[in-house]
Amino acid sequence: MALDRYQFTKKELDKYKTTRYPLLKTQLSDLYIFSRQGDRLDNLSHKFYKDPRYWWVLAQANNLGKGTLVVPPGLQIRIPFPLEGLLDKLRKVEENK
Repeated sequence: MALDRYQFTKKELDKYKTTRYPLLKTQLSDLYIFSRQGDRLDNLSHKFYKDPRYWWVLAQANNLGKGTLVVPPGLQIRIPFPLEGLLDKLRKVEENK
């Protein structure tokens, strides 16, 4: 089941509130790569998670993605893995806004 981060965003008076993301703690199973010229969060998400909608996981884990999906070359990027349980964490964070 693909994770849709917007399905838990509460609406109030037709305005969306800010989506809160769960804390992604470092795990021994996490992968690490160095970014290359032309890397983007959505493309990396597709490569490692088989779904570009998980771009926000990479952004959250690496403090990236503020206004752009482009990743500067030469950065060490943490790929949180596996993603099991992330849907439940996202739901809990959204419910506790």
